[in-house]
Amino acid sequence: MSDIRAEFARQDGHAEASFGDYVQLLKPRVMSLVVFTALVGLLVAPSGLHPVEALASIIFIALGAGASGALNMWWDADIDRQMRRTAARPVPAGRVEPREALGLGLGLSLISVPMLGLAANWMAAGLLAFTIFFYAVIYTMWLKRWTPHNIVIGGAAGAFPPMIGWVVATGHVGIEAVLMFAVIFMWTPPHFWALALFMKDDYSKARVPMLTVTHGRRATRMQILLYTLALAPVALVAGFTSIGGPIYLAVALALNAVFVIGALRLWRRGEEAAQLDGYHAEKRFFRFSLAYLFGHFAAFLVEATPWAAALRAQFAFWGA
Repeated sequence: MSDIRAEFARQDGHAEASFGDYVQLLKPRVMSLVVFTALVGLLVAPSGLHPVEALASIIFIALGAGASGALNMWWDADIDRQMRRTAARPVPAGRVEPREALGLGLGLSLISVPMLGLAANWMAAGLLAFTIFFYAVIYTMWLKRWTPHNIVIGGAAGAFPPMIGWVVATGHVGIEAVLMFAVIFMWTPPHFWALALFMKDDYSKARVPMLTVTHGRRATRMQILLYTLALAPVALVAGFTSIGGPIYLAVALALNAVFVIGALRLWRRGEEAAQLDGYHAEKRFFRFSLAYLFGHFAAFLVEATPWAAALRAQFAFWGA
């Protein structure tokens, strides 16, 4: 039967969708980052949330992230089709119909938001609903095609998950949640602009006004440096709150030193040199930016352990 369906798909000019294609609609790599940062926000918060409630909440946050991804792929199919990095996605490749991606995104939104409200609290559910709306409508439908600052403002969507996790556990937004949000928000522009430096032709071809397209690579390198310099103090300040400590500060100091040095090297780098070595430094900076974010949130998680609490007690500031 599967062979017959495949033959009809070939005759109709469309590839047959697999289960993996529908999973791909949810942007699993982005979802994994959302789940991790939301989980960290939940675990470092001062609460006694039941493990079953915590697990259910993380599942519904993940479904909300998947909903955002599906809605993004539905709307962006036209530009995804023109970019090498995204042309093989299920909708532009013709394996999944746009209406299926839309239906999946709306369906997961309608499931994840009320279920998070029932599993945790309605403030967390409201934040999840706003995050889905912000990513799918404010960023995808408006900012991405309108302004070179698309990723600056739109980065807020990816910064909300740890805040949602914190609110799941506490029912309110604390300064710690705001700082976790700020770390991701400030990290997003240098992370994505590094990608844009070696993918400029894709964005230009698709007519997406990424900063590299509208202002050039030299200006983009300068903005990467400025945002990296602004990010470092934000990341370090978080170390002096209840979710920080000596372990986090040591990790943050090392990661930010490497990140700033990398941004300086990109800024000093000429475009001719970058082209000659195939944008190797830009790709390395982009890859390190992923380790940078993971390292900070992993350090937050370590600071939440009893062992780290005992270590903090040895220091007057954190032990007070």
